[in-house]
Amino acid sequence: MRWGLISDVHANAPALKAVLEDLDRHDVERVLCAGDVVGYYPFPNETIEMLRGRRIISIRGNHDRSVLHVDTSRLNPLASDAVLWTASHLSEESRRYLGSLPECTTVRSDRQAMSVYHGSPQDPLEYVYENKAVESYLAMARCSILVLGHTHIPFVKRFSSGLIVNPGSVGQPRDGDPRASYSIIDTTERTVENHRVGYDIEMVARKVAEAGLPRWLLERLEAGI
Repeated sequence: MRWGLISDVHANAPALKAVLEDLDRHDVERVLCAGDVVGYYPFPNETIEMLRGRRIISIRGNHDRSVLHVDTSRLNPLASDAVLWTASHLSEESRRYLGSLPECTTVRSDRQAMSVYHGSPQDPLEYVYENKAVESYLAMARCSILVLGHTHIPFVKRFSSGLIVNPGSVGQPRDGDPRASYSIIDTTERTVENHRVGYDIEMVARKVAEAGLPRWLLERLEAGI
């Protein structure tokens, strides 16, 4: 079975739309999201509507949690501004959706368990980069495929007991490439491909400025950092 893997959309609906359109060209059957649906950019309700409409299986990331509880205590000041803006513009339907998301989930595909966490199986706020991804996480999550988010940087790391995948960020990549990032995993063949998709960043920049969100969000988006 072919699965689309996405993460860290951060309310960047134009980027998500471009990714979903690209996924449609690759015969993907279902899509998993490793959290942070909202939190930076000015399209939270539109983003959630797309996820719900496509029946995307998602978990809750740290920004989703912060928006839901209007709690910025563990965020930097600029991220906090975006969370407060998002919380004040979220519809009740979107709020219920965020409240329904689990902290982690596991699906079964081709007799394999594929688990999804935002940070790591031991800490939802842990940044697991490729050099920090260890085989013991697979045992902790009781899976052979572990999907992570949070870092905004894509990687695939293989072990004898399975593999760990981060699809990178749809809404705010941080690996120097500003194009939206996502991955496709084939659980039959155990192959993973990372894909990059361009979209109208200038339009997102205009909307960020109109919303009065921090300019830092534009700079990160345009530079992919």
